[in-house]
Order: sequence, then C-alpha cells, then structure tokens
Amino acid sequence: MIAVVIPAYRVAQTIAGVVLAVPQSITRIYVVDDACPEGSGDAAAAAGDGRVEVLRHTENMGVGGATTTGYRRALADGAEVVVKLDGDGQMPPALIPTLVAPLLDGRADYVKGNRFFDPAAVGAMPLLRLVGNTALSFITKLSTGYWNVMDPTNGFTAIHRTALERLPLERLDRRYFFESDVLFRLYTIRAVVRDVPMVPVYGDERSGLSVSHSALTFPGKHLARFAKRLTYSYLLRDFNVASLQLLGGSVLVLLGVALGVHWWTQGIELGTPTTSGRVMLAALPVLLGFQLLLAAAAFDVQNVPREPLQRVL
Repeated sequence: MIAVVIPAYRVAQTIAGVVLAVPQSITRIYVVDDACPEGSGDAAAAAGDGRVEVLRHTENMGVGGATTTGYRRALADGAEVVVKLDGDGQMPPALIPTLVAPLLDGRADYVKGNRFFDPAAVGAMPLLRLVGNTALSFITKLSTGYWNVMDPTNGFTAIHRTALERLPLERLDRRYFFESDVLFRLYTIRAVVRDVPMVPVYGDERSGLSVSHSALTFPGKHLARFAKRLTYSYLLRDFNVASLQLLGGSVLVLLGVALGVHWWTQGIELGTPTTSGRVMLAALPVLLGFQLLLAAAAFDVQNVPREPLQRVL
C-alpha cells in the first residue's frame, strides 16, 4: 500500500485541489489538520475523495509534528511506502509515481524532490529562495553526510517502511528543520537517499519559513548534528583511516594555532618581532592538519550509504 501524508495548516484554499490531483493508484491520503484556524481538514474532507482520512491536532505541532502523526497512522495501517506532500499546491501530485519508483524497485529507502535539477525550474525560483536553498544545501550535506543530494528543505518526499520503522519519530524536529533532521537520522541508520527532479509551482502563497529565523536557528542545529554524525560514524560505530585523519588533523591545527597565538602575544609583551623560525613552526602543523582534514572530507564524501536497507534487512 502507498499512502500520502499531507500536513495541513492554512491551506484551506488549495488542499482540495491537491487531494483530487493525487493519482488513483494511491490507497490512502492522511490529511493532518494541525490545529488550523482556517479548517484545512474540513476543506480536504469536503473534496469528496473516499481515500481521505482527516487526523486532527488540538494544538499546533508544526510541519514535523503533523507529518510524524501521519507517518504513525500509515505504519499502523500497513503502508509500504509513505509520501509526504504539502497542501499548498507547489508540489505536483502527478509526480508521485516517479517519486516512489526507486523505493518500489529496491534502489532507495528515501526519495526526495530536487528543484535544482532543471535550469528552467531554477530560473523560475524566487531569488531569495534560490540563494537560501543553495547555502542550506551545502550546510546540510556537511551535517548529514548525504553529499549526493541537493535541495534538502524540499518537503516532497517518499520513504519506505523499512527505513521509517527505524526512525526515532518522537525525536524528530517538529518545525521547519524537520526535513534536514530526517536526513541526519537516515544517515545514522545508513539508509540510501536519492533525488528526483521536479518543477515546483509557485503562486502567490507565502512561505511560513522565516529567513531570519532560519539564519539564527539552523546553524546551531546543523553544527550539533554534524558533531554527532562524526562521533557516531568515525568513533563509536567504526574507527578507520578517516578517524585517524580527523583526530590527527584537528590536533595539529589546534596545536599550530595555539603556538602561533602564544608566540604572537609573547612578541607583543616583550616588544620583539616573532622570528621566521617560530612562524614556520606554527604554520607547519596547521598546513599538515588541514591536509589531513581534507583527506578525511574526501573519505566522507565517498562514505555515502549505497546499499538500501530493504535489501540488507
């Protein structure tokens, strides 16, 4: 069974059209009314599609909280693949068969849309979204380990039951960091993630994601997950050549910086210039350490999960 989860908040004007556009091959559609003041859940039910089941929150839980509610119901009902689709009409439901194909073929555990694949789609994207998503894509690659994917905040996704059952749903971020957090959690279970090209439909809707809020909150969350990922992957679960490169490179860089700062401050206090020998002694470990960290990064890029969980398990 393939199910669709639609988190619904302030999409009463568009959600009926989204529901009716979902291909008939989809068995169930779970619309999660996230305490919407507009009654988005009622609007979805009024569409008259018998596949729709409205799940209601008494308080707003955010897009992540709403999606998690839909995930739990889909798992309980025996869904093999669960698609997450927004209710604002930006994501073309007709693309769902293409989105789920790698899951049904056993080639992936999680598939997501990529708005950056088609140059025409990139040209149609508002400039602020383009710049923000490009920067977020690189940061997310670094924090999650999925160097092979782009457009991490894209909410048009599909996940196989094998991976979904192993995600700690209760620990996923409830707000707009949800998609990035899912990628981090998927890496910890070594799930295979693939992109599917898509062309979004931009209307006059306003995104609920605040650029300023994201700039303030996302970096800290990415940094925390980056540190956890390195610890899990290269210290706890495995210890390999990249582990040595990370440890050795970090120690050498810190040593070189510490020596440089020490001799620089000492020269200021004594009123004497730092000798070229001391400059070289401080610079050498920094350069060697940086080379080791680059080598570790190259190893990490090649360490992207490649064997789908549904095959392994």
